[in-house]
Amino acid sequence: MTELPALLAVLQFADGLFPSGGFAHSFGLETYAQAGLVRDAAGLETFVRAHLEGAAGPADAAAVALATAAGRDGDAEACFEIDGRLDAMKIVPEFRAASRQMGAQTARVAAVVTTDACLASLARAIDEEATAGHHAMVFGAVTGRAGASPEIAAAAYLHSTVALLVGAGLRLLPVGQIDGQRVLAAMRPRIARLARQAAATDLDEMWSFTPGLEIAGLRHADLEGRLFRS
Repeated sequence: MTELPALLAVLQFADGLFPSGGFAHSFGLETYAQAGLVRDAAGLETFVRAHLEGAAGPADAAAVALATAAGRDGDAEACFEIDGRLDAMKIVPEFRAASRQMGAQTARVAAVVTTDACLASLARAIDEEATAGHHAMVFGAVTGRAGASPEIAAAAYLHSTVALLVGAGLRLLPVGQIDGQRVLAAMRPRIARLARQAAATDLDEMWSFTPGLEIAGLRHADLEGRLFRS
């Protein structure tokens, strides 16, 4: 269970208005949109589903859950090990840079607004390049320090990921706000299942396999006109 103060912390750091810089990234969606492979709300839902099932769930959400437990215990070495696994899994340069940028920004803000010595130390380690500082690890560590459960933290992270992708879709596609909310609602059962699985995952069980999305990410750098950084 997650107590109310911890839930409020989770809501703050998972909010789409949190200044992590996620609004600047589409994680390959822009490539699909320009190629005409994702054209409408149905296509957006398929893209989001693939991202959740192949990467965000088994890799990022698992890292969140593990880092939540490590953060709760103040175990910096465990956080660094989780971070290293994520860095090895993110082979697309734009995706890796986006995750690290969002993580570093989250760590800096958390160190200031929480005045937590462990989070301040984590932010310094990222700034000093002692660890990569991927967003999922930082999000887990921050919410763990606040007292959140691994399952709740993982669910919040996945929801924020879907919201980020839906927001990108609203800017790239002829998709309205209601359609976007339908996609968000449709993902609830999937998010719940993936969050439960993430909370039961060991470090060696993390995995990621999204070759189509990764190819789109690699091609994104060569697009003639780009609205997003990834």
